[in-house]
Order: sequence, then C-alpha cells, then structure tokens
Amino acid sequence: MSSIEHVHPHPSRENVFGSNDVLSILRQRAWLTDGPTPEQLVFCEHAALLLGPHADDSPGLEELLTLVFHYDAVEILQSTDAHAVLSRYSARDVLRELAFFLLQPTPFDSDRFKEVVTLLKNKLELRGRDLFYPLRLALAGRPGEGELDRVILLLDEAAPLPFAVSVKSARTRIVEFCASLD
Repeated sequence: MSSIEHVHPHPSRENVFGSNDVLSILRQRAWLTDGPTPEQLVFCEHAALLLGPHADDSPGLEELLTLVFHYDAVEILQSTDAHAVLSRYSARDVLRELAFFLLQPTPFDSDRFKEVVTLLKNKLELRGRDLFYPLRLALAGRPGEGELDRVILLLDEAAPLPFAVSVKSARTRIVEFCASLD
C-alpha cells in the first residue's frame, strides 16, 4: 500500500457522515461544550471526510474520534496488542526514528506523514505491519489498518483548538509513549 493511500478517504466506500455527525458526537461525549468556533467546524468537516468512509455506523465513527480525544500511553502499553507489536522486528527502531522526526516543531499533516513513511521505509527498509503497526500504536493508540492513519492526521489539527478536553499532538504522543516504555 502506498503512502498516498494512507492519507486520503477510502475510495470504494461511500461516506454517509458529515460535519454535523462529528459535531453531535463531540457534544455527546462532552468534548465540545461551547461553540463551535469556525476552526472547530473546519475540524468537524475534515474529521467527517477522513473518518467517515471508515466507519460503518455512528458508534464506529465515535470509536475513531475517541482515538483523537483520548490518549494514555501507560494504558496503551498495558495491552496485549501493544506487547505483540513491540516484540516485532525493528518496532523500537521505528519508534526511535519516528520520535526523532517528530521532535521537529512542524505540524504533522498529510505531507509530513508521507515524508515520515518514506523516511522510515528507506532508512529501516521496512514495509507493511513492521512499519505501520508501531507507528499507529504510538500515535493512534492501537495497531491496525489505514483508518488509524486518518486519526493520526487529525491530531495536530485538533490539538490547538479549544475543546473541553486537551487533544495531544503527534509530538506530545510520541514523547509520552517513549517515556512510558520500560
């Protein structure tokens, strides 16, 4: 799968969700108590565009949004899935290189995502799960498929916005994740 496929909506699934669906979930979960501001509305539109094609229903969309709004590295590292991912060949190398990359203060958007994937592929000569599962675990909070890449793309967009809960940026997440490793 090319890095371009990781950053665009899923082409074969219809998106039945819009910004109002995202806004409704944000209000129900008390992630948004005021507003919304114009910037939050833009975020809702972008979240619906990126996550909508990967959600079968409203609970599925809520589950993906939860990955944006809730992140606890200690909790993540206690899971069996995390142990399985971290025991794989070069998982810690992926995390180390990702951390070095994210220490740069540039927002982690689609272009930066493609850049880090290309860098990791070339430097570590990894592909597939060996590359993407540690990256997704550290930034989205769980290993999995391409829908998690869309969650990752929303982090730095949501982090500076005035939500009722603080959204951790990609940089904050990798620092917290690495600090929580034993």
